[in-house]
Amino acid sequence: MSESVSEAEVGAEFMAGTEAEAAVEPEYDPAAPAPLDVPRTPTGNAEVDAQLERLGDTDHLATDGHLEVYEDVHRGLRDALTALDARPGPPVPTRHPTAAPQ
Repeated sequence: MSESVSEAEVGAEFMAGTEAEAAVEPEYDPAAPAPLDVPRTPTGNAEVDAQLERLGDTDHLATDGHLEVYEDVHRGLRDALTALDARPGPPVPTRHPTAAPQ
């Protein structure tokens, strides 16, 4: 009987070695905070721009902390839009008091 090692056995030992090395490498942690680097273009409305900048806070939070920021920003944007509806617009034109009714 021969004491030589077959190529298949050498290949299996080599693969086992690379698997052990791969296990030593740090695992990717998808929940680790990472900046999204999403550009935020100013709108010209100070209230809206402040809320959009608040979205940048999520860059430093784990994903489970994003919801609170998103809800806060949504609330602020909704309030800004509601305030636009509540502001008085230009006066409505009325008929001149001397005009004869038709």
